[in-house]
Amino acid sequence: MRVIPAIDIMEGNVVRLVRGDPRNKTVYSDDPVGTAKRWQDAGADMLHVVDLDAALGLGSNLETIRRVVEGVSIPVEVAGGLRDEKMVEGVLGFAPRVVLGTIAFKNRETLKKISEKFGSNRIVISADQQGGRIMVSGWREDTGIGLMAGVKEYVGLGFGEFLITSVDRDGTLKGPDLDSLKKACGISGAKIIASGGISKLQDTVDVKCAGAWGVILGKALYDGKITVEEVKKIA
Repeated sequence: MRVIPAIDIMEGNVVRLVRGDPRNKTVYSDDPVGTAKRWQDAGADMLHVVDLDAALGLGSNLETIRRVVEGVSIPVEVAGGLRDEKMVEGVLGFAPRVVLGTIAFKNRETLKKISEKFGSNRIVISADQQGGRIMVSGWREDTGIGLMAGVKEYVGLGFGEFLITSVDRDGTLKGPDLDSLKKACGISGAKIIASGGISKLQDTVDVKCAGAWGVILGKALYDGKITVEEVKKIA
């Protein structure tokens, strides 16, 4: 299982939100590049970097994210606010992977064009779910598409990696949504990255046992409740 620390960036700072709410924010660092190097040195397999300002329509941290990608040697997947073809292509010009949610579920033709140009292996489909339905637009819009149906459909379209975030648990330290995770991991052809609710080492063991290909570490990591080194030992 891949161990993937999250670096969520807002106004140039490394932050964590609770359930994606910018009013419920904790700032952990004003140095995203230094934070990235710290997790790399700890043994992270990959980094998950999110532009929260872009996701919420409040601005952009693109140049900061470029510096993060250039400052480490491990792979970085970039997420947040990548909602048009030009922006996605720009990020794929310097980052190995992008995480696409809104554009994937609202503009399939654009998704298809990007996939044909860069390869589906550089695209992670973001299936953020609340109540079993996929959410987009910074978790503010319900697509009406069921999580399992959505993952199966996009596997059929040629995509293999999916980031599943349980919106209600993100940043809450209440534990992962193992029921949804097990079902998603059981879908043939889908590699699942689990995100949301990780609070202790046992949660990462449970996620691995559910069949996850990777796990995102967020608030628990920043609050010192778990370490990259500990999770690597069980991964």
